Amino acid sequence: MPKITSPHLPLSGLFAVYKPSGPTSMSVLEDIKKLICKSPLFVERDKLENRQGRRHGKGKRAKDTVKIGQGGTLDPLADGVLVVGVGKGTKRLNEFLDCVKEYRTTALLGCETDSYDSEGARVRVAPWRHVTKDVVEAMLERFRGEILQTPPIFSALKMDGKPLYEYARRGIPLPRPIEKRKVTVHSLELMSWLGSDHNYCWPEKQLTPEEKGAMVKALGSVEEDPMIKDVPESVSGGTYVRSIVHDLGHALGSAAHIVTLTRVRQGRFMIEAPESKQDEGCVPWEVFERAKDNEGECDESGHREWEREVLDRFDVVEGKSQTEDAA
Repeated sequence: MPKITSPHLPLSGLFAVYKPSGPTSMSVLEDIKKLICKSPLFVERDKLENRQGRRHGKGKRAKDTVKIGQGGTLDPLADGVLVVGVGKGTKRLNEFLDCVKEYRTTALLGCETDSYDSEGARVRVAPWRHVTKDVVEAMLERFRGEILQTPPIFSALKMDGKPLYEYARRGIPLPRPIEKRKVTVHSLELMSWLGSDHNYCWPEKQLTPEEKGAMVKALGSVEEDPMIKDVPESVSGGTYVRSIVHDLGHALGSAAHIVTLTRVRQGRFMIEAPESKQDEGCVPWEVFERAKDNEGECDESGHREWEREVLDRFDVVEGKSQTEDAA
């Protein structure tokens, strides 16, 4: 990481925050942005003073003086690495959309949901007691390497200008099958097998008969016998991590959805201790939470706690930043 000295101020670059499970990526980014836009590390002194002056003006709202963005959204359920770009660093965020990512997830068998995770509604239930650790480990081979994934119909992906979830909710037949996506799974391992020894539960929310009927109507135009019916216990048998779990459930003659999802690594940023000088760790979310309520006192170098934490993990984009209005 380039050494940070005063001629480099205001700073442009990249860092990662450990996003917690619960809030949206956008709300996390907005909280960080409020701090960034008040910091002399990222805003030129004169612009910072003008912004503060306008803030006290009658009926006037100061524009944000720093551009900030994120390099790949995490759903509210998910936690882990969220890459943040500041100033000219936002131009580098595209590098993190197609980079190698590492995830750790917990899957629950016997039930699938419309969103493929525990935040959604139950679509169907299926047998699961016949599934063993050995069977799962053998089945994982099908999902390694280059595979094709079909995104869920309850998603914001658009077809002919309309989100897929709108077709499903309104019972509008799909004009064509959902396009499969080619992804590469470099490695896929079963880290632990809990069996029945856990406290996870299927979602209480279920699709109503009317909602199921609408989903069948939407899918029925392009799929033969859409699988959304419950399967009695007596009968045996998008890179979207949730899609891998969903498809794995089907391959096992069951159903499945994710209940936890952690992005462990994204490119050179990771949540655990860096493995090399090329890797960077994450700023703990608690640091920003404390600063939201009270930014605290400056230390002997003139930095507050959150600023020190960011500086320790900041990947500088060389050259003096010209701060821009946020898009």
